[in-house]
Amino acid sequence: MTIEIRNIKVGNNNPFVLIAGPCVVESEELILSTAKRISEITQKLEIPFIFKSSFKKANRTNINSFSGIGDERAIRILKKVRDELGIPVLTDIHSESDIEKVINSVDVIQIPAFLCRQTDLLLAAGNSGLAVNIKKGQFLAPEDMKHAADKVASTGNSKILFTERGTTFGYHNLVVDMRSLIVMHEIGYPVVMDATHSVQLPSNSNVSGGQPKFIKPLARAAAAVGIDALFLEVHPEPSKALSDAASQLPLSELEELLVDVKKIDKVIKSASKRN
Repeated sequence: MTIEIRNIKVGNNNPFVLIAGPCVVESEELILSTAKRISEITQKLEIPFIFKSSFKKANRTNINSFSGIGDERAIRILKKVRDELGIPVLTDIHSESDIEKVINSVDVIQIPAFLCRQTDLLLAAGNSGLAVNIKKGQFLAPEDMKHAADKVASTGNSKILFTERGTTFGYHNLVVDMRSLIVMHEIGYPVVMDATHSVQLPSNSNVSGGQPKFIKPLARAAAAVGIDALFLEVHPEPSKALSDAASQLPLSELEELLVDVKKIDKVIKSASKRN
């Protein structure tokens, strides 16, 4: 299946799409400058680009962890990315009321992994008419994502994406089973690989840790299996990020990785066309 987000086609053997940006809206300067830089890179490499940033983080490990700069302010900044820079935008939602807040400011709403079985939320997301990216729960088998998609599709909205972001492997660890990319593809919707959340060490002490050295290998491996989009949380200075500091890719390393992924993606999809 191909879904269209603005002028971007996702799925059905089209070249992979990049979904990327800082984990959360920290400031207008950070968001606009990062969006501009990623846009420059992707235009140079001719890679379709959707900007990602959460307007708030509602699932932090610690009560004292940074959760956002205020909903209205953050959403206004995301709308600037979409309207002034002309870049499609994706953001997370955590409740039905969140959808009402963002519906006129973004192009894709994302269901966090922890919430992928919440029926009312999925139905409300479908009824928004926006594209819906459902992140596979860390606790869920890939074939079970069909049920989440069916809930959204029951509203008449088939603009659905699935995102792999690792599976719980004991306490405080995640592992990516690349077979899940194939299994979810077989359900019939475009599949996204989240190569940054997949390297997290969840809820390790007061905050989630991470192993960022595995971001690039996972991205390349997923491209070799076959993906429709690559999801990366990208920050100019990850060590200073206010959320997910241990699992974001440095902006300075993005272009080199995308060059590799594009080469792999082209080979895999050319072979698929021959078969």
